[in-house]
Amino acid sequence: MTPEEFIKQLEADRTLAVVRAPAIPDAAELCRALAGGGIRTVELTFTTPDVLRHVKRAAETAAQHGAAVGIGTVLTGDQARAAIDAGAQFLVTPGLRPDVAAVATAAGIPFSLGAMTPTEVAQALDLGSQVVKIFPARQLGPAYIKDLQGPYPGIRLLPSGGIDAANAKSYLDAGAVAVCCGTSVVPPAAVAAGDWADISARAAAFTGILN
Repeated sequence: MTPEEFIKQLEADRTLAVVRAPAIPDAAELCRALAGGGIRTVELTFTTPDVLRHVKRAAETAAQHGAAVGIGTVLTGDQARAAIDAGAQFLVTPGLRPDVAAVATAAGIPFSLGAMTPTEVAQALDLGSQVVKIFPARQLGPAYIKDLQGPYPGIRLLPSGGIDAANAKSYLDAGAVAVCCGTSVVPPAAVAAGDWADISARAAAFTGILN
């Protein structure tokens, strides 16, 4: 997946699923469930046990489920390299991580750096972040997304943290390119139990309110 393809997919689906769970029985089925509900961009995280194995499984079966799978909570260059080697198609960080940006840029892999303040947003852009993740978004809300576009017109912002069906549309209306959905769509217990029908239904309900 090129940076341009990553952006295009986010613009089309308007959301990215962030999966944090104690276990993932089958990453391919998880991706199939999310893609079936309209979420084709799936972020597994380094806080999930055996995440590299799960990403490898999801990447190897991408033709079957149709989702792009990346890794989030990437903190170091070594983690970035391991993620890419496992087949991650994009990387996401919770804050500014220059080493991660450098590895991703060298590999031609799209990445989204986390930022909060206007200064951090500028630094993320300087590091080449195609989409800037605003985290934790719940602290300042949709109005902050709108305000950031004054000094940074045309910026692609991806709010994350505390976003659910009740407020997701307001972030998009404020100018976010897409929103991250987390436990409201992929509850850790449902993921660990392999309740793919429930997750697919949650994904469909969430994407249904975005447009």
